[in-house]
Amino acid sequence: MARDYYETLGVSRDADKEEIKHAYRRQARKYHPDVNKEPGAEERFKEINRAYEVLSEPETRARYDRFGEAGVNAGAGVGFQDMGDMGGFADIFESIFSGFAGSAGGTTQRRRSGPVRGDDLRLDLKLDFREAVFGGEKEIRISHLETCEICSGSGAKPGTRPRACSTCTGTGQVRRVTRTPFGSFTQVSTCPTCNGTGMVIEDKCDACDGKGEKQVTKKLKISIPPGVDNGTRLRISSEGDAGQRSGPPGDLYVYLFINEDEEFHRDGINIHSELKISYLQAILGCRLEANTVDGPQELLIPPGTQPNTVMTLENRGVPRLGNPVSRGDHMITVLIDIPNKLTTEERELLEKLAKIKGDRTGKGGLEGFLGNFFHQR
Repeated sequence: MARDYYETLGVSRDADKEEIKHAYRRQARKYHPDVNKEPGAEERFKEINRAYEVLSEPETRARYDRFGEAGVNAGAGVGFQDMGDMGGFADIFESIFSGFAGSAGGTTQRRRSGPVRGDDLRLDLKLDFREAVFGGEKEIRISHLETCEICSGSGAKPGTRPRACSTCTGTGQVRRVTRTPFGSFTQVSTCPTCNGTGMVIEDKCDACDGKGEKQVTKKLKISIPPGVDNGTRLRISSEGDAGQRSGPPGDLYVYLFINEDEEFHRDGINIHSELKISYLQAILGCRLEANTVDGPQELLIPPGTQPNTVMTLENRGVPRLGNPVSRGDHMITVLIDIPNKLTTEERELLEKLAKIKGDRTGKGGLEGFLGNFFHQR
């Protein structure tokens, strides 16, 4: 059954780019394999990524809206190059009309024998929380097809070159004409001798076995911009698979996923964390250091601070992607630690304070006193 990418992300068919982006982030956080261990969550996560990959690109989305999933499959995906190589569509049209339009064969021949762009590749990369906030340089390892340096991509042994296929005379196609009482019909198929390339290699290059390309594993250093988030996609130009017949290489797309942090939680470009203080610090106020992504930051706790008070450190959040000078805020929720046990001296002092305030004490009275104190404040 064909998948509906709009339904996968939970958006309407007229959703704009921002709506699709927000829906993707929400779904990706919910079904990420590191967070959701339920059966089927990983497959669901892959479907969500595929849906976003298609709908986030205007041209790919337009093809999907027009042709459905068939318009964005492996043969017509990110590396489709603006429908420049019609492939099977051209063969269908030519089979129907070749008996009436002599120019169709020449057009298909040029497409088959001309340069073909290499496939795009995808790499998923995990980053630590602070790497996503501040960016930096990251080393990755990729495996892709590169043009054979020995034969320069021809597939032929040095000193030789491919020759035109004698079966199809270099067209890459064979034609069969059938005559009927209603006229002549031409059937066009791929040449079985050269597999549609129009060329035959008699002496194959030893380095690539006549393929013209080799699988190569290499290391790359890529730049991570500050402020990236789950699902951010980086395009590394010309690091996909090599093209055929002197065609340009494809691109490498790096999809970023951010590891959770034990202390900090991200909400867009804002950061949230918690800070626990004693009840005396809450009553009397204090100065102390709070952890931020920039390091320890002095925080003023005013006297009488209530539980769950949120204190804001401006410009200490995540840099805005594309504009690192602009940063979000860091919101710190203050938690107050009320002790379960007290020393004799602590209890005597608190009981004196309770008498001064006129609060009743005794068994369970101290908890009531502290609770009333924070409630009254």
